[in-house]
Amino acid sequence: MEIFDHLESEVRSYCRSWPVVFNEARGTHIYDEGGRPYLDFFAGAGSLNYGHNHPELKTKLIEYLMADSVVHSLDAYSVAKRDFLTAFGDVVLAPRGLDYKVQFPGPAGNNAVEAALKLARKYTGRETVISFTNGFHGMTLGALAVTGNSMKRGGAGVPLGHAATMPYDNYMDGRTPDFLWLRSLLEDSGSGLDKPAAVIVETVQGEGGINVASAEWLRGLADLCTEYGMLLIVDDIQMGCGRTGPFFSFEHAGITPDIVTLSKSISGYGLPLALTLFKRELDVWEPGEHNGTFRGFSPAFVTGAAALDLFWRDDELLRSTLAKGELIESRLTAIAADYAEAGAHVRGRGMARGLAFTQEGAAKELAREAFQRGLLLETSGPEDEVAKLLPPLTASEEELEEGLEIMAEAAKAAVKIPQTA
Repeated sequence: MEIFDHLESEVRSYCRSWPVVFNEARGTHIYDEGGRPYLDFFAGAGSLNYGHNHPELKTKLIEYLMADSVVHSLDAYSVAKRDFLTAFGDVVLAPRGLDYKVQFPGPAGNNAVEAALKLARKYTGRETVISFTNGFHGMTLGALAVTGNSMKRGGAGVPLGHAATMPYDNYMDGRTPDFLWLRSLLEDSGSGLDKPAAVIVETVQGEGGINVASAEWLRGLADLCTEYGMLLIVDDIQMGCGRTGPFFSFEHAGITPDIVTLSKSISGYGLPLALTLFKRELDVWEPGEHNGTFRGFSPAFVTGAAALDLFWRDDELLRSTLAKGELIESRLTAIAADYAEAGAHVRGRGMARGLAFTQEGAAKELAREAFQRGLLLETSGPEDEVAKLLPPLTASEEELEEGLEIMAEAAKAAVKIPQTA
């Protein structure tokens, strides 16, 4: 372990919670160099919706590489890009009636967000972007400006502007009508809020604590954007690609965002790839106006196209994800009932779930105990108050039951039950 301490920056984080050296991974399991298996309910922070090293995707990737096919091409035309775009259009866009253009802004989710913000400002000629409490959109400066977490914002080192934060769904515990504050500011010429270019939102806030926006709230937000001429950006980087059931997490609300960001599981294999999707009339870019060296990684095109073909030509994965999500919710609800005194409660939708606590430190201790028992979890929320589950969508029911049983055992060791007199 000494080489990591000696050479790697102190900024590293996940390895501090999981102090082992990983070596192999298959399906829902990852193995340390000693061969010990761990059930992976982290899944690359949502980058491995189809599990580790899916054999059919791996075969496509190996065949592509062994043929000396193009690996790096900036934004030149390539067979791999053509195949991916064809699959994405045929399997994702056309069946949903979405007439989006596709931009490859760079390798990561924050690249997709930066392109979305930049395009919204260019198209509207306005600067301000509305974001929401506990939202998370990335660690580059533009994305940080629309992120709520104070620790992450503090790392910027410079003022973060041209953004305004509004209450997310149920942030005020139902004490005020939805969008009362935002609508009041938009209507009042003395509010100090410049007319916004766009609104950016997650339908389920992953890093913010598995906070779920209702379909009604999302429809109300879409209507408000239309009413006031603001573009609606949905950040689907973690919750897209089937995490909540449908391919896009906003489908259940019946809305059509102006701009959508995708990354994480869009490559199907954990390879870097990001997309910024937008309505055709918003494509006002000049050639080269937004560019980068890694605007579409060909191996990721290959595995991404293969994943779309394998998983999204029918609704089998959708139905499976919804059923497994109900299983997870039921088991977590039973665990939460045993720790009501610690404020335990369940959050989430589909296979993005969380066990939240009001008891300080309970979720972090639960995740630590789970790791000791062979289960990888992360925590989320502004105070790390949520034990967060993002298992691969391909996990079997038996693997889910095993992991949830470990969670129950970890909770028993981690959560302190207040003693009554």
